[in-house]
Amino acid sequence: MTAAAPGVAVRVAAARVLDAVLRKGRSLRPELAAALPGLPDARDRALLEAICFAALRQHPRADAALAAWTARPLPPRDGPLRALLHAGFAQLDPLGLPAHAAVAATVEAARALGRAHQAGLVNALLRRAQREGLPPAAADAAWPEWLRARVIADWPHEAEALFAASAVAAPMWLRVNRRRGDREAYRARLQAAGIEAEAPAAGPADALRLPTPVAVAALPGFDEGEVSVQDGAAQRVADALAPAPGARVLDACAAPGGKAAHLLERDPALRLTALDVDAGRLARVGETLRRLRLDGAALRQADAARPQDWWDGAPFDAVLLDAPCSSTGVVRRQPDILLHRRPSDLDALVALQARLLDACWRTLAPGGVLLYATCSVLAAENATQVAAFLARTPGAAAEPLEADFGREAGAGRQRLPGEDGMDGFFYARLRKAGG
Repeated sequence: MTAAAPGVAVRVAAARVLDAVLRKGRSLRPELAAALPGLPDARDRALLEAICFAALRQHPRADAALAAWTARPLPPRDGPLRALLHAGFAQLDPLGLPAHAAVAATVEAARALGRAHQAGLVNALLRRAQREGLPPAAADAAWPEWLRARVIADWPHEAEALFAASAVAAPMWLRVNRRRGDREAYRARLQAAGIEAEAPAAGPADALRLPTPVAVAALPGFDEGEVSVQDGAAQRVADALAPAPGARVLDACAAPGGKAAHLLERDPALRLTALDVDAGRLARVGETLRRLRLDGAALRQADAARPQDWWDGAPFDAVLLDAPCSSTGVVRRQPDILLHRRPSDLDALVALQARLLDACWRTLAPGGVLLYATCSVLAAENATQVAAFLARTPGAAAEPLEADFGREAGAGRQRLPGEDGMDGFFYARLRKAGG
């Protein structure tokens, strides 16, 4: 059997991706993006993603098992072996794949990785995991101590539920393109395709939720722009900004383009400028808009914190600042966040958010609205950040948002991970005096 045999190539790819993340400190999504094209079967691509996400969500349990079940710690040179074992454990728990096939393919993957001399060890450890299960771990075990302490300080009564919600897979949310059809009609198409979908009462008007995620390729009309994948909390941004018909709108940190697209789906007459500082990420915005058959947006590669480099002086009626943040509200979708974040990262992000707020405010017309949003749960990036902005900015005032945007958090609203099935998200709607 070789790495190309059924099932083995997936395990080899999973080991390589996980080794890059766990040992080399790389980010999961780019590693997956590079690995997925090597698997021609869509089912194998879906399995690779499932294994990697499950392994990273429970990596403390896997590490505890290895510490208890091996005579000595695996040395750094055995990083690929450690990653393969993480992949093997994840197949048994929580994915619950048939044990015989999962173990056999993972053992063969060890040989394909040039570790035939360790195939027996892989078999023994996976068989033990099958018999005994992995050691239990607290829901917050994957969170570094400094970050865990910040969450508990900000949300002392909600922290336990927040950690638990962040440790499980998220549902799949869809946004139906209202320019191409209505939500109920698309839901019927999903059901005809054998895909269960629900329209939650607490969800956004264009949203459907799939309790069991499916491959994007399985979504009817995806390539034709009839639907997008976007969490319900992110979809609420369009409701919170609520620009006037035909308004001149700035999306200051637009990539990958889902929120800009949603605004244009709601109102194709918007005069929207989408910025991103990174050319590659800006290209993704263009791809998103083309797939959805949306035109008229002006795409600019520029740093929103330096309006002197790109702004023509014509004020915007509305500004969306979906600011770079710690992403602590989307850990269930990006579990590697917890491996990469450092305290210095947070300090840098808070400073950047403040610069972006001040710069984007300059471009806003008197009487206009700026929506500040993050996918963070940390007060330093959200309520405290907005309070500091209001204190230093004459003519800025917060406008209340409805309770269905989340719990009160200073001048804004905070949704915590898992609430109404959505990601963690913060919204603050700020009005400039005059106009």
